[in-house]
Amino acid sequence: MRRFLLNRRVWIAVLVVAGLLAVALWPTTIAVDTGVVVRGPLVVTVNEEGMTRVRERFVVSSPVHGRVLRIELEPGDPVRHGQVVARVRAEPPPLLDERARAEAQAAVASARAALGRARAEEQRARTALAQQRRDLERVRELAKSQLVSVQELDAREAEVKVAEESLNAAVFAAHAATSELQRAQARLAPTAPETGGRVVPVTSPVTGTVLRRLRESESIVPAGDPLVEVGDPGDLEIVADLLSTDAVRVKPGARAVVEQWGGDRELAARVRLVEPSGFTKISALGVEEQRVNVVLDFVDRAAAGAALGDAYRVEVHIVIWEADRVLKVPTAALFRDRGQWAVYVVDDERARRVTIVIGHQTSQEAEVTSGLTEGQVVVLHPGDALTDASKVTSRR
Repeated sequence: MRRFLLNRRVWIAVLVVAGLLAVALWPTTIAVDTGVVVRGPLVVTVNEEGMTRVRERFVVSSPVHGRVLRIELEPGDPVRHGQVVARVRAEPPPLLDERARAEAQAAVASARAALGRARAEEQRARTALAQQRRDLERVRELAKSQLVSVQELDAREAEVKVAEESLNAAVFAAHAATSELQRAQARLAPTAPETGGRVVPVTSPVTGTVLRRLRESESIVPAGDPLVEVGDPGDLEIVADLLSTDAVRVKPGARAVVEQWGGDRELAARVRLVEPSGFTKISALGVEEQRVNVVLDFVDRAAAGAALGDAYRVEVHIVIWEADRVLKVPTAALFRDRGQWAVYVVDDERARRVTIVIGHQTSQEAEVTSGLTEGQVVVLHPGDALTDASKVTSRR
């Protein structure tokens, strides 16, 4: 009897252990997210932030050094071609200090001495020319009586021409010395009372709108200092700086979509220019990047000009490839397996690993060139617990 009870307990223990092993080894069902392989349009874009700008911008600058009077125009005010946008009062030259005045006086004395020397040279040349002409007349009289040779007469005539040229050079030198003296004396000349009161009007070169007022209050400005910017805010373009690796894939004429500009609809644009020269830009993470400016034109300029302004932020999506019907799979289903792309296909509630070949790819979808067929169900975001032939169920 005791042996029977012992055998019974042994058998019960064996059955319990076997049951636990069966439960532990029994394949569990993994809940997964799924997607479907479909055919449809696929658009590959290069995405980047951009900024609008007026196509033709004119910077109106001060033509003279002086005091710019207060500019009354406000940004947004319309202006016409030739309209006065600013006024600059020319300032008198600064007063000379003792050292500068002494240098100017010395320059006047030097210029006066140079003028005296030039006039003396001029007088000497005139005297020499007069003597040469008298000698020439005597030789001509002797030549008529054949008392001198023809060669002697030619030599005298040549000497007169040389003397005339020497006189011309001396006259020019005297004129130059006179100008140098006048310039040296101008530094010491007192400023005329009306010099500081002359107001120079600054006009707009085009008909447009004041974009920016760079000077508002009255202040001293040098010649060439910018005062206002004028342009047509309705004639806008977009400039976006792309990574050079993305810019090489963008071609002039490519269509683009403008989003995130503040409106509830997309705006159409086209690439007009990919600039041939790039530049280095430091990213927000401190990384040096080679960037290239890409310029785009709005398809509907009137609508864009009515909704946007100069230097507004936009987001552009430039199309570099698109097709109407391609076999595509969600990129969330892709993973790398031994250097190749693969997905898990759900077949009869089992996950089957399938190696595929993809073509063009976006952040959401990828083109499938081989390995899948339309309508197949794939696992999205496959985890490490998922293996080939794992039993799965679609998570609702």
